[in-house]
Amino acid sequence: MNTIITIGRQFGSAGREIGEKVAEYFGIKCYDKELLTRAAQESGFCEEMIQNHDERPTNSFLYNLVMDTYSFGYNASSFVDMPISHKVFLAQFDTIKKIADEGPCVIVGRCADYALSDYNNCINLFIFGDDDVKTKRIMTKYDLTEAKAKEMITKKDKQRQSYYNYYSSKKWGRADSYDLCINSSILGIEGTVKLIIQYVEDFEKKNNADILEK
Repeated sequence: MNTIITIGRQFGSAGREIGEKVAEYFGIKCYDKELLTRAAQESGFCEEMIQNHDERPTNSFLYNLVMDTYSFGYNASSFVDMPISHKVFLAQFDTIKKIADEGPCVIVGRCADYALSDYNNCINLFIFGDDDVKTKRIMTKYDLTEAKAKEMITKKDKQRQSYYNYYSSKKWGRADSYDLCINSSILGIEGTVKLIIQYVEDFEKKNNADILEK
């Protein structure tokens, strides 16, 4: 097993749970909120600050320089002038790369697919679901009315979409941004996990064959 799996997901699609089960099958780590703790430890930011900016769009859309400063190596002065949301993003970006360098794992959300775009051993997935299934799941999980659950789903997905579209060069949830998009409502959680396992195993076989050919 040498594959890094990134999972983008709609709120209520069970993307995190699916990611955890895939990681468990392969005996590798799954990073979701754990990534925030590590980013805080390695960057010196307090964890609360990183959580406050977690997968939320920046308030300062005028400061569209995060990728420029990252690409060209940010110097001390530009980093000081950078909005806090950008600094937090860069801290997560660096942590995602460090985690990937340590070996195979599953990383949920946080533009991980974009952060690891140069990695050849990376599979990028997006999990979505039918509205009625997602709504029931959120109603049960958070003990909400149907209306409140739908409102929560809309809000969370808008946040994730804005964050992803702002910080990455791709579009959140669009098929050509990922290697595989799966509707978890069709096969259910366990069926989706099996499908991903099969996909990863076939990907590994192909990669190994390509290496042998070289």
